[in-house]
Amino acid sequence: MSGRVDEDNFVAGALPAFISEAQEQIAALEDLLLQLETVPDDRELLGALFRCAHTIKGSAGMFGLDEVVAFTHHIESLLDKLRAGDVALTPAISTLLLESNDQVRALIQAAQNPEEVSAQSSGTRQALVQRLNEAAGTSTPSSSANASAPVVVTPANTGRWQLHVRFGPDTYRNGMDPLTVLEYVRRLGQVPQMACELQAIPPLDQIDPESCHIAVDFALDTEVARAQIESAFSFVRDDCELRLVEPSATANDRVRLIEALPDRPRLGDLLVQTGAITSEQLEAGLTRQAQATTTPAATPPLGEILQTSAGLHPAVVNAALTKQTRQREANSSNLAGEDNRFIRVEARRLDEVINLLGELVTASAGGLLLARQSKQRGLREANQQISRLVEDVRNGTLQLRMVPIGETFARFRRVVRDTAAELGKEVALEIVGGDTELDKSVVERIADPLMHLVRNALDHGLETPERRAAAGKPTQGKLTLSACHESGNVLIRILDDGQGIQREKVLQRAWERGLVENGVVPAEADILKLIFEPGFSTAEEVTNLSGRGVGMDVVRRNIEALRGSVSLLSEPGAGSSIEIRVPLTLAIIEGFLVGVGASKFIFPLDAVVEVIERKAGSTPVDERGRTVMELRGQVLPVVSLRALYGLPTAAPERCSVVVIKAGNQRCGVMVDQLLGQHQTVIKPLARMFRSLRGMSGSSILGNGEVALIFDVVSLTQLAAAPLDSLNRAARDAATPARQHQFTEEGL
Repeated sequence: MSGRVDEDNFVAGALPAFISEAQEQIAALEDLLLQLETVPDDRELLGALFRCAHTIKGSAGMFGLDEVVAFTHHIESLLDKLRAGDVALTPAISTLLLESNDQVRALIQAAQNPEEVSAQSSGTRQALVQRLNEAAGTSTPSSSANASAPVVVTPANTGRWQLHVRFGPDTYRNGMDPLTVLEYVRRLGQVPQMACELQAIPPLDQIDPESCHIAVDFALDTEVARAQIESAFSFVRDDCELRLVEPSATANDRVRLIEALPDRPRLGDLLVQTGAITSEQLEAGLTRQAQATTTPAATPPLGEILQTSAGLHPAVVNAALTKQTRQREANSSNLAGEDNRFIRVEARRLDEVINLLGELVTASAGGLLLARQSKQRGLREANQQISRLVEDVRNGTLQLRMVPIGETFARFRRVVRDTAAELGKEVALEIVGGDTELDKSVVERIADPLMHLVRNALDHGLETPERRAAAGKPTQGKLTLSACHESGNVLIRILDDGQGIQREKVLQRAWERGLVENGVVPAEADILKLIFEPGFSTAEEVTNLSGRGVGMDVVRRNIEALRGSVSLLSEPGAGSSIEIRVPLTLAIIEGFLVGVGASKFIFPLDAVVEVIERKAGSTPVDERGRTVMELRGQVLPVVSLRALYGLPTAAPERCSVVVIKAGNQRCGVMVDQLLGQHQTVIKPLARMFRSLRGMSGSSILGNGEVALIFDVVSLTQLAAAPLDSLNRAARDAATPARQHQFTEEGL
């Protein structure tokens, strides 16, 4: 009874990890199918596809998910035909496999709540099973019961298998129960003998109770195939060392197996482990050796005794002796350093560590400030060392949350494929910069806006093949998803080579909805911004993809909630480009601290270009705090924080200008004090301050003061916005040559 309870506990505890692993395999299977549509004869991809399905099936079997096992078996059968070349991969078969993969995903999701599996989904699976069997050229089951029954695997070998299993030290930590796995293996046949490897257990005074030290050698009498035995260990494959010796193994096979095994201190262990002899034969040989020993010098070799008593081949004995005398080339610490393994950690736990790290950064800054005020050299140096260590911990911890955006981009291959087919369009998806990394929390929250923008580009941007041919374009449209780092942000672009945005149509709809006064024609950039207004849509009719006026405003709102920005560029007849800028991380950044009067502000350090001095007698500042200055022959828009935010302190005689950049735009910001580099823990703004333009967050300094963090994109746009009176004053004060420069800059 207790064994059954342990098994239930194992299943309940490991099921979430299985679901996570299975979802990764399902995503990989979908990605492979989409890749195969361009190279349907790629044997390597077909093999990887089969292995994905087989892994899902084997892992599901360990948890008793019979529906998953049964349905995936039919997918596996078709993939086996494709891999063998008996069936050619066609677009229809690819679509069938994608639909089947969706059903596997639904079954995996319902694994924790089996009652959620509806009769309708069961009917869908039965129809898919019939189509899978027809595609594979196998007979269709005559009833629904047969359709869900697993097919018995034809055995490749029958007889006694010899297995060696050594579970890794992290097996328990990863939620696995080795005894339950071995119990599952026992159900595949009979286990006539089993021996534990005592050498794997450290001394009691050195043992770690949370680490696993289980290593066993056992025989298994079964008629199942090798793949079915291996599948029993598929879920713990990364946490164990597994070696199988087939019943029909020859002497040469056993020699190769001995060479592949880790070094063992005893000859008998190597021979039993490779199945050359049984444990009973080893015990009998050791007994004969002891009986024949009169003195230590007269002890007969165990290998010779086993050759005579057990019929052991001499080549196997020689290989085992060579292995026994070989010294290990590296100790366990070196092996651990070379082992690139992954540990799964709940995102919630990692978030807690990041939050604590933020508090540590703030506390460290406070300690360093007090140390400087104390003027004690030793205390100051100690706190500086702590600050450096905290910075190293910060950088290393933040890297744990960095993931490549290419994984998110890859999800859109299926979206592009299905949406293009629904719209009757031909579209090629190109992914650029997929290795660009950013915070996992940003990736998760940017996925939905990207989904809407991609579908919008497919629906509104790209034309049908007929219209593209009439316009002199290739019939197949092109959609590009790209990402790159830019000044502490990540720039994401969605580009298409479609028809572009029809500005007249946008303006007409804006007049109809009262967004723009009738007859007024705004600037081109302002017309494009109308698309992001709530409820705005240019679609003539409501479809599954568009026409309801819900989407672009939500996209902008969600991106701005990430302290990001979105902009739109379009050229009629040539296509459109949507640019999204989001911060690299939402937790901690490296900042540049400045002061204006008694107030403190922080620039993201990656956005700071340089710092210059503003000379007296420069161009005047307007009522909104904006002015311009000349920087190496170029016009630089400048904004005064004192005037912009109405700070009550008087301006000093001389001030500094911090030059910042956002994309291709640059501007200067006038400040009173330069307080240097500062590790910045980002805190959200209170609700009453969220409308404050140019700010994206706040931070608590070491002395308890609050500093506001600039939104560099908004601040740059604010500084560069034209103002006629200001521009005229700047042009009048400039030389004729500089007046021409102002005109060229549009000021």
